[in-house]
Amino acid sequence: MIFLLEDDESIRKLVIYALGSQGMEAEGFGTPEAFREAMKRRTPELLLLDIMLPGEDGISILKSLRADPRTARLPVIMLTAKNSEFDRVEGLDSGADDYVTKPFGMMELAARVRALLRRTDPGDASKEYRLGPLFLCPARHEIRVGGADVSLTYKEFALLCLLAENRGRVLTRSVLMDRVWGLESEPENRTLDVHIRTLRAKLGEAGGLIETVRGVGYRMRGGEL
Repeated sequence: MIFLLEDDESIRKLVIYALGSQGMEAEGFGTPEAFREAMKRRTPELLLLDIMLPGEDGISILKSLRADPRTARLPVIMLTAKNSEFDRVEGLDSGADDYVTKPFGMMELAARVRALLRRTDPGDASKEYRLGPLFLCPARHEIRVGGADVSLTYKEFALLCLLAENRGRVLTRSVLMDRVWGLESEPENRTLDVHIRTLRAKLGEAGGLIETVRGVGYRMRGGEL
């Protein structure tokens, strides 16, 4: 199930129809209040979230979702008429997984939804990583350092999983931005660096496993610190 929070009824109906034609079940809401009532009943697989909403903007809603453990890792695509780099980066820094600017093509939106769902698929439930003091199980969303649980945001978790899956290999900035945010890296965009910095801090003694390869990207070491 995909939830859509969009106050424009014509856009809401068109998106729901387009997703349905692609075999995806979707439900739309015109107000934050209606959306929150629906969230009490079930949690969707993905949320399409408009920024400009009556009463409360989408960025505030996104931040509240990321602060709640139940929805901290919910995949979210922002929908907005704004197109400045500031607005795009603000949405990403607040925890959005992708960003689509209005007007957008329905086929492109459906493709982005499918791509994000693929990126957030838990995959093989048996896959685990033990790297120095770090234990990571992507399928169960378990992260422990020295036996202590670690709480990460959705983006931090996605970054950690991607680095662990490719341990020992250098991942370029463009690859990390594309795989985690669905965007190519921009020289002025510091979103990736900020997330790496906070991820290292939260990992504590295991933070040193993440190495910076100057001018290229980042790499996770393959073993002990």
